[in-house]
Amino acid sequence: MALDAEPLDYARSDSEREETVKPAPPHMLERKIVSGDFWDHTISSFDGVAQEQLHVFAKSRWPSVICEPNLFSDNGEVVGGALVMVQPLPLGLGAIAVVKWGPMLRDNQRDDAPEIYARMIETLIEEYADNRAMMLSVLPKATPSPQNMAFEHLNRRGFTSGSKLLFPNRYIVNLRLSDEDQRKSFAQKWRYHLNKSQKQGLEFEHVQGAEISKFFELYEAMSDRKKFADHSAFETINDLMAVSQDVLRPEMFFVRHEGEVVAGAIVFKAGDTAVYLYGATNDRALPLRAGYFLHWHIIRWLRDNTEAKWYDLGGTDGFQGLHQFKKGMVGSAGAIEPVPPVMNYASHTKVRLFATLAYWARDRLQHARRWLEKVRSDLATPDQGG
Repeated sequence: MALDAEPLDYARSDSEREETVKPAPPHMLERKIVSGDFWDHTISSFDGVAQEQLHVFAKSRWPSVICEPNLFSDNGEVVGGALVMVQPLPLGLGAIAVVKWGPMLRDNQRDDAPEIYARMIETLIEEYADNRAMMLSVLPKATPSPQNMAFEHLNRRGFTSGSKLLFPNRYIVNLRLSDEDQRKSFAQKWRYHLNKSQKQGLEFEHVQGAEISKFFELYEAMSDRKKFADHSAFETINDLMAVSQDVLRPEMFFVRHEGEVVAGAIVFKAGDTAVYLYGATNDRALPLRAGYFLHWHIIRWLRDNTEAKWYDLGGTDGFQGLHQFKKGMVGSAGAIEPVPPVMNYASHTKVRLFATLAYWARDRLQHARRWLEKVRSDLATPDQGG
């Protein structure tokens, strides 16, 4: 899905876009477009930082979009930011400004966090919806609470619900528990399998990026074995592992049995929510229950070595086995909450019409692709209820 709007200036170069927009009314924030490198360096300390908001990730994942990193300040203090990805519509019919997992707050715990979020949204509306006549599409993150502040604000502000994930639930583990309390939180069956795994002679390793080739081999072998349709951003790993900021560089973990790597994981650790990006196992992992052993030690490593409060395990892509595994790990102290729908706002009727049509066409294409995957005999079929 792409956008193209005529005299709209979203085709400017990075250097041309590095400018400060004058602060206007009190509800607005100072907004500055910055370079990708400066952006990634600055947001590395944000509570709300997410992989999808990294410039290095976005340019690798969506090379055709125009990335505009917006930093927001209040009286000279940086309070948040939003990486806006501008997608031109065909035939110059308008443009969509996409903010995925943003805007981000620098400090999620500040007393006026909802107010700062609201002011960031107003600033984005003025720039992208009002001044540049684009549809502003905001994809709020799943949160470990049924009260999703971002989604609720966008709903009140007049954004309309758009595309939804087929299986939107995200499985979120509480990282701030003692070993004893964490074990108590796990579902009984999950705890049983963990206890079994700890009698198998398994070894947990936190490894360096130089060993990424071993993970690739494991991942490729698993994909061939399980026949899952891969919709992930796996092709971005090398770029992420090469980032200069240590806090933004994902961590890699292995489990070995008798010297052989049987399971591995790559985890994004920055901000207040760590994220399980990719995992892989070989044939020996299942009887050894290596997945339980791996995640137990990742949880403890994140608790002891990062500031993260939560560990987002991602979704299930419709597979019941993944649902049971992740649900048991979330246990009584974590949360299972959905990713909200895309929230859309347009100030101009023309772009609202054509952008909505573009989303409709994209959704139909994705549904067709999912249907084809379900009927293919060479791919695993999702078996989780909606």
